[in-house]
Amino acid sequence: TYLFVYDFMQFCGHSWIFTNMIIRFMSFGKDSLADTFYSIGLVMRLCQLLSILEILHILIGIDKSRLFPRFLQITERIIVLFVVINSQEEVQGKYVVCVLFFLWNLLDVVRYTYNMLARTGIYYLPLTWLNFSLCIPLYPLSVLAKAFAICVSLPYFESFGTYSIKLPFPFAFSIYFPYILKMYLLVLFIGMCFIIQNLFSERKTHLGTGNIKKKRS
Repeated sequence: TYLFVYDFMQFCGHSWIFTNMIIRFMSFGKDSLADTFYSIGLVMRLCQLLSILEILHILIGIDKSRLFPRFLQITERIIVLFVVINSQEEVQGKYVVCVLFFLWNLLDVVRYTYNMLARTGIYYLPLTWLNFSLCIPLYPLSVLAKAFAICVSLPYFESFGTYSIKLPFPFAFSIYFPYILKMYLLVLFIGMCFIIQNLFSERKTHLGTGNIKKKRS
């Protein structure tokens, strides 16, 4: 019951964001893209903070998903949303933010819908197929959007010195945050290879011939 309520809350949040983005685009066209973060950013941040609970669900054993892939996916979003986008107002108006939010919410609306029904023992084959197939092409696209958002933010981190730290004498040690972001880009793409491998494994597990027949029956 708890997991169903959690999935339902996430479904409502991401559905609201997704519907809001579509309606705004149909009403205002390209003009709506620039202020996407200002109109839906708060709900987006709340949904992503709430998703941290999924790591706890796996740790205490009420969710049987694999921990490391889910941890990577959640931390990627937290870092890009809170550290990169939220900290730089100049980045918030970029079109890449709209693209990123669209991809995230499209994936999450499908995923949480599937999870809600699965909690009650209901499996619709088209929804099951969509849940384990849609993420394979869309997740790499979301990683590219994250990488592009980081690249766009680098000049602002360099000019404003956000998160960069220079310790006084006698330490003579400094942390230049743009270098950390550049190294994180490498981590992002390495993690993408691992997660895609896991997505294919999950798809094979849930969409194998035997599993499909079992769920149909």
